[in-house]
Amino acid sequence: MTDLLVCAALGIEARALKTDGLRVERVGMGLRRAEEFARRERAFDVLAVAGFGGATDGCLKPGDLVVADEVRQGGAVIACPWADTVAFALEQHLILEPEAEAEADAHAHAHGAARRVPAVVTGPIATIEHVASSDLLTRLAGQGVTTVDMESFPLVATARGRPFTVVRVVVDTPDHPLVRPSTLRAGLTARKRLRAVGVVLRHWATALEHV
Repeated sequence: MTDLLVCAALGIEARALKTDGLRVERVGMGLRRAEEFARRERAFDVLAVAGFGGATDGCLKPGDLVVADEVRQGGAVIACPWADTVAFALEQHLILEPEAEAEADAHAHAHGAARRVPAVVTGPIATIEHVASSDLLTRLAGQGVTTVDMESFPLVATARGRPFTVVRVVVDTPDHPLVRPSTLRAGLTARKRLRAVGVVLRHWATALEHV
């Protein structure tokens, strides 16, 4: 059986991701904690990093999902060759099992939102040291970065030839920054989306046994 390790920064993310048989470990928030976790050399066959992220521009909305095709930190880049496979599996799960989204949708409709199924996209994710300023987000968006986080790069650097993926659920965007009250609503929706991510990651890792 494939030993899948899922890394999440926060306890709320780890609890949302955890499904039957899924090994989820809490890393702690921020680049320094992620680097410390990476140095401990966990055993795994397949690695996933999942949790919340911030979009760099208004093309993505809270609740949308981003699967990294690259993870960047400064001038360093790690390519993620399994991005399309994971993104396709997420799309299929969200389409074929809409009941998993029913509660989130009902909440969204109650607040005037019209979207039924979240977008699932692939693109570069940048790991940064601090909460991003609007100027930094604008600059990263100009470089093609879709989303930012503060943990992924040092974690996926430990994969060393083993399959890995990074999935982020958008919580904040330049139009919906973290300090607004709407962030709480976006966070609740994102937490529900992470439950779907946990299911898909488990199925993806199992399928790798037959590749």
